[in-house]
Amino acid sequence: MPRSEQPDTPPLVSVVLPVYNEAVFIRRALSAVLAQDYPANRLEVLVVDGCSTDQTVSIVQAIVADDPRVRLLSNPGRIQAHAMNIALDAAQGDVIIRVDGHAIIAPDYVSRCVYHLEATGADNVGGPQRFVGITPMGKAIAAAYRSPFGVPSRFTVSQQAEYVDTVYLGAWPRTVFERVGRFDNSLAVNEDYEFNYRIRKAGGRIYLSPDIRSEYYGRQMFGALWRQFFRYGGWKLNVLAKHPASTQLRHLVAPAFVAALVGGALLAPFSPWIARLWALTLIAYGLAAGAASIWQAARDGWDLLPRLPLVFAGIHLAWGSGFWFQAIRRLVSQKRKKPRHEIT
Repeated sequence: MPRSEQPDTPPLVSVVLPVYNEAVFIRRALSAVLAQDYPANRLEVLVVDGCSTDQTVSIVQAIVADDPRVRLLSNPGRIQAHAMNIALDAAQGDVIIRVDGHAIIAPDYVSRCVYHLEATGADNVGGPQRFVGITPMGKAIAAAYRSPFGVPSRFTVSQQAEYVDTVYLGAWPRTVFERVGRFDNSLAVNEDYEFNYRIRKAGGRIYLSPDIRSEYYGRQMFGALWRQFFRYGGWKLNVLAKHPASTQLRHLVAPAFVAALVGGALLAPFSPWIARLWALTLIAYGLAAGAASIWQAARDGWDLLPRLPLVFAGIHLAWGSGFWFQAIRRLVSQKRKKPRHEIT
């Protein structure tokens, strides 16, 4: 049966939550999944725990005891790629939908995902990532996520339905994994982008729709944001090394900026021309960050303005630094692995 035809019985959906130390949000996240308007008898929920050290497991176990649709699985590998692959082995659904442990999905989230998979024939559908700020810094981070200057990905800034290169979370027909393969267990981060690249490389399409709604409760403090984006930058380098053709211009802007800053600072004492160029780079970035901060504050609240330049700089510098740190690590590792020629 073509996927565009609606069957009499809705497809069985497996919702997968890869989690680690999500005691603060897991009850709310699961409650939102279990409160879907999708037929209850066509929904199963797999919570894949990466050896949490907080109360995550006990909270989920209590929910499992009350709702037979929920199953708790263990993920000794801990990373999200492992969790998704473990879930694929256990899932019975015709549609696989990923939900984060710190995301609260709308009541019609599952039904909208299933609808768009059927209506578009896409191999992955998802909605925009809508960051929710709780602390004053968290609210500034949320605003930066909505800015094309801050995180220039379609799934963070787009307000329209369109085909894209990747989406937040994701919903897939099970047949996609039979055709493209599973998630790459060698990737601790960015495994979703890598998988979506393989979908596109195989001729598949990825669809973003704003009516697939969720709230993402991300990092609320600057230090946590820095560590997150430093890690993102490093693992993005690993993905680009594995799939050079997946490189987008937005992946290289922050690394180029960091390289210009560091290289300019080192060479400026030896060349007035380089010193002037380095100063112009700083001034240009400052003006761009200031303009983006004013534009975003005008939309989201002027109280955010003092923190927005810091958040923008933190995102860009952390991403770029993580990218170069990982590049150096890979270079050193390769040199160490290179066999030495015996001297005779």
